[in-house]
Amino acid sequence: MGKIKVACIFGGCSSEYNVSLISSTSVLQNIDRTKYDVIMIGITKEGEFYLYNGPISKIENDEWKNESIYKITFSLDRTNHKIINLDTKEEIDIDIAFPIVHGTNVEDGTLQGYLKMFNIPYVGCDVISSSCGMDKYVCKCILKENNIPVLNCKCFTLKDYDENTKEIINEIEKEFLYPVIIKPVNLGSSIGIKIARTREELKEAIENGFNYSKKILIEKAIENLKEVNCSVIGDYEFSEASECEEPIKTDEILSFNDKYISGRKEPGGTKSINAGVLKLPADINQNVKQTIQDLSIKTFKALGCSGVIRIDFIIDKDTDSIYVNEVNTIP
Repeated sequence: MGKIKVACIFGGCSSEYNVSLISSTSVLQNIDRTKYDVIMIGITKEGEFYLYNGPISKIENDEWKNESIYKITFSLDRTNHKIINLDTKEEIDIDIAFPIVHGTNVEDGTLQGYLKMFNIPYVGCDVISSSCGMDKYVCKCILKENNIPVLNCKCFTLKDYDENTKEIINEIEKEFLYPVIIKPVNLGSSIGIKIARTREELKEAIENGFNYSKKILIEKAIENLKEVNCSVIGDYEFSEASECEEPIKTDEILSFNDKYISGRKEPGGTKSINAGVLKLPADINQNVKQTIQDLSIKTFKALGCSGVIRIDFIIDKDTDSIYVNEVNTIP
């Protein structure tokens, strides 16, 4: 039997485009080439698909478009799995697609739906679980329905806020004591997230959040917290939780820099994406670890996930309460 032909897809018209370049570089440097024939497909910020034949080292710094690229599409014949090189008309067989993408228009079910239309098998969560995992409000609603602990929240659209600014501010202050945390509802990587401790900071944080999304989520900010992550691998039949890890933040919240920059080697290195700011295993006792692993599997099943996902937890150190904070369907 020959090697499996894997189309690794990176990039995308998303605010997390650069995060995908970092993730895909790590995967492409470490994928087992004795088992897999790798075809690299880059999506530009404008949404164009290209076959990329250049060095992996050019991806991370977004230099890949300056190399050997060919515009491609997928075969309209759903009975086969082929990439069509639109420049040379060459057809390239693939067995499976591997999305290594983050954020809106790619991780949120959009790319998964696109691949499904061409009947191309792909790695990871399906359309529904991808979209539910990306939308923080929808995800919270599903988890609450399944008795999985999440923080209470309020969710507003840009139209709501423009038409009822004062009423919404009053509603938030009535529901929560300061500090509160404001998040774009459908982004990850700590993009657009701010903590507010006063009414003036709240207005600024809301307006900042709307720069990234037309819908924002507000919840109580836990000040004395510990963050713990746990991954789950499997499908609807079987799933298994990983060891727990503890990301270390350098500011009020775990920042983009903490996640993707700190601890990194120069491009082309082999160090983990955030190896410099992680404790593995997390500094938690066995009971807390078991609770988090159990909740991780329960979350995985509630959302109908498959492949590998990562669930981010918050532990309120004042009350020892554990909450699911966020789900990452492509960690």
